[in-house]
Amino acid sequence: MEDYRRIADRLAEEIYSGRLKAGERLPPQRVFARRRHIAGSTAGRVYGELVRRGLVVGEVGRGTFVRAAPPPSGRALAEATHDHDPQVQVNLELNYPSVPGQSELMADALAPLLRADVLGEATRTVPAAGTPAAREAVAGLLAASGWRPAPEQLLFAGNARQAIAGVLASLVRPGGRVGVEALTYPLVKEIAERIGCTLVPLATDEEGLRPDAVALAHRAAPLSALYVQPTLHNPTGVSAGDRRKRELASVVRDVDLPVVEDRVWSFLHEEGVPLAAYAPERVHVVDGLSKRVAPGLTAGFLVVPEERAGAVGGALRSGGWTAGRFALEAGTRWIRDGTVERLVGKKRADAARRQRVVAELLDMFTVRADPYAYHAWWELPAPWRADTFTAAAAAHGIAVTPGPAFAVGQVGQMGQMGSQGAPDAVRLGLASVPVPVLGQALRTLRDVARGRP
Repeated sequence: MEDYRRIADRLAEEIYSGRLKAGERLPPQRVFARRRHIAGSTAGRVYGELVRRGLVVGEVGRGTFVRAAPPPSGRALAEATHDHDPQVQVNLELNYPSVPGQSELMADALAPLLRADVLGEATRTVPAAGTPAAREAVAGLLAASGWRPAPEQLLFAGNARQAIAGVLASLVRPGGRVGVEALTYPLVKEIAERIGCTLVPLATDEEGLRPDAVALAHRAAPLSALYVQPTLHNPTGVSAGDRRKRELASVVRDVDLPVVEDRVWSFLHEEGVPLAAYAPERVHVVDGLSKRVAPGLTAGFLVVPEERAGAVGGALRSGGWTAGRFALEAGTRWIRDGTVERLVGKKRADAARRQRVVAELLDMFTVRADPYAYHAWWELPAPWRADTFTAAAAAHGIAVTPGPAFAVGQVGQMGQMGSQGAPDAVRLGLASVPVPVLGQALRTLRDVARGRP
């Protein structure tokens, strides 16, 4: 009897080639079994394998349908990279994790929202403070060892990026100075440009931001705020220990400096206390649902010192950055019914699996990454530069993020310096492609790195 996986492989090829189009309905399993001269149980295993690969979705009472955007196959990628086809893109710049069964879990919680009476309430406007139910649910979601925010400290934005924009706009006037790690989230550079402030790069080490660098920069010219990623730093994956966080808290207290703590990736890191636990009167915590759940229907969270709720809420309103009520209602339900917790567990395991692929395939290179992070920082071997390697990867149909995209001024110890004062490194986003495609892409990049520009 023919192996069900080989039958699934042939159907997968039809999906990748376009012979089976997005949205097309597959025949009922009994009809499929009769046409293929296979047992009904084998047909069920074929369909189950296609669901596992993310190629089809089953809808109760309607049938099985080809997904709208099936991922590229490992074979298609191998052929494309071998032929240097620049039209085939494996995007390791994007970094939005998704796991099997994610949509089904989300759909169950959303079903009650589609009742007419509930939907009417869920589509009304909502203030920056959200709803009492949302504040209670999110306070529990964000709680960590030694720290639990009070519900009245919670504010809500459309997503975490808008939360960052809102809190920085509330803290920094045009012309102000914001201290950041010398390698920082690129969007923060865009936000700083829009609100008219200057980013000041601060030195880091293997534990993250150095407290003495904060004090030195503030003494040179006062900082208006500090933006920091102490847990699973993007792009290096570094997490500060509790001692380093206490030292940072002591410094910002001494110089009376407000802090924005970005914890968007912290859900992957089970241990550690937030910086906010050590300086709650100074630290504004930013988090959200896009990485935990999905980017398309999300909400950003802000935990702010109680006396700053009015100022931050006003900035969110004036910027048009408050959350949509439907997304907030959906998120609240996902938290309450355990959907978020289940997705977090799946994504922790998924990230660890992807990091093992990186460790296996790039073990001969200098790659910095946390074993549970969804990104890796690859310090390129000489004579490669970030720009030439990024271009070479693109010629093979693979997009990576060059190190200079994260650099602010001169880079500290965590970045290898290039001829232009920017790190000769690339960030690999591991979350947005299937694991077999990731493995094939990393093999191709490994071969590129072994050659010469």
